[in-house]
Amino acid sequence: MHIENGKLLIRGKAPNENVKNELWNRIKAVDAGYSDLVADITIDSSLPQPQAMASGGGAAAQQGGGRTYTVKSGDTLSKIAKEVYGDASSYNRIFEANRDNLNDPNKIFPGQELVIP
Repeated sequence: MHIENGKLLIRGKAPNENVKNELWNRIKAVDAGYSDLVADITIDSSLPQPQAMASGGGAAAQQGGGRTYTVKSGDTLSKIAKEVYGDASSYNRIFEANRDNLNDPNKIFPGQELVIP
């Protein structure tokens, strides 16, 4: 992700067409016009296929044996921990469970799916 020609360029790969379409839906939900955004999302079937994505604007959902949370605008791991566990300082539990997708507990984005242990 970076700025190119005055627009936010998001370049990435999705494991299948369904995930690609879901990414587009989430981009449009944040900015329906997306005139200041370019998203170059290609399909790479060699990527691991995800389990079914949880739906809902930020609601934790039961899924198989675990829960997922769809990040919404304004969320932080502390805010999610407060909602899920009743204790904002438990944010590190969520961060550790999502180490494969998160490098920094302060960098989450709307539409991202987090595992809630």
